[in-house]
Amino acid sequence: MRILVVNDGVSDVGGVQAYLDTVIPVLEERGHSVAIAYCSDSGSHEAAGVLRRLPRFRFTHQQSTDTLAGIRRWSPDICYAHNMSDLDVESAISGIAPVVKFMHGYFGTCISGQKMHGFPSPTVCDRTFGLSCAALFLPRRCGQASPSALVSGWRWAVKQQSQFDRYAAIVVASDHMRSEFMRHGCQPSRVHVNELFPTNTGDVRPSPVPADSTIVFMGRMTTLKGGDMLIRATRRAAERLGQRVSITMIGDGPRKGEWEALADRLKVAASFTGWMNGDSRWTHVRNASVVAIPSLWPEPFGLVGLEAGALGVPVVAVATGGIGQWLTDGVNGVAVPPPADERTFGEALARVLGDRNQLAALRAGAHRVATSKTVADHVDRLDRLFQAVAASC
Repeated sequence: MRILVVNDGVSDVGGVQAYLDTVIPVLEERGHSVAIAYCSDSGSHEAAGVLRRLPRFRFTHQQSTDTLAGIRRWSPDICYAHNMSDLDVESAISGIAPVVKFMHGYFGTCISGQKMHGFPSPTVCDRTFGLSCAALFLPRRCGQASPSALVSGWRWAVKQQSQFDRYAAIVVASDHMRSEFMRHGCQPSRVHVNELFPTNTGDVRPSPVPADSTIVFMGRMTTLKGGDMLIRATRRAAERLGQRVSITMIGDGPRKGEWEALADRLKVAASFTGWMNGDSRWTHVRNASVVAIPSLWPEPFGLVGLEAGALGVPVVAVATGGIGQWLTDGVNGVAVPPPADERTFGEALARVLGDRNQLAALRAGAHRVATSKTVADHVDRLDRLFQAVAASC
């Protein structure tokens, strides 16, 4: 089968890039031919480079006709689409091959894609996308406090939603996301859950419980990710346990400076490493007691939790969105009921950090759950879906 992967960039750094870098070689090993259609190339050398060695078709305003002609000559059986801001690209390719779209986020179901509002307090939104979203976007602080962001986000979401019926199939990573797209009119038979898998390499068995209580946060430092709540919760946990509890904050973003100042003011032992890639970040995770996912927004899946589990490290996470797809409270981590705050999250941290026997059991459970979710199983499900779509079109 000839599979055309569609993604905004060919050298992006992030979760979708890591996913494609892992899945594409497995598809090739199974005899499929893979090419990539894209719009931008940052030239970043941080990307693993799998996409760079494929046959490539770049869309620009000047070359879109020639690019489509090249794709027709390549003659794909399936288009496997991911993050694509220019939805006209997907529409054009759908005239050549059936499009299977992986919805990595709330595409077409939310103006900002955050699925939450910030006023009067950060709260998960379960509203169905519509005109009321446009009316509430600025008053409820659903995204950037900008009329232009409202207009552009609204137009893009409307356009994305209008394409739902054009996809041959939609793939999501969790039952939560399947429900989200069905609520927005997608037929149940066309929305397929295909759970993700750790993209890092796990140890043969989890390491022993660390002597010191250490928490790792890993992600983009935005309000959505709840880093300020985690810092306050860590202080509460340390006070309750009567011992030092430290945090390693891996990542970067607009709230980094604010979070550093907060940790300093509250005298929380926190180190901020900036962005880290490869083995350096996994060393921090492997040596941690727990990984924290204090997200205020409903994570579509929360892959970082499985990646921690592959190294035998359990999570303490707010149980929103797709987190429950892989997190079972008391088995591979601790699920904090939403809406979480510094008190409930801090108490959860204190309970698990204060019980070394429980922590050891959770480490074993985290490793067991994570290593049960493999790229081979993911590609098996993907392969069956591609074959079914190609046969029906």
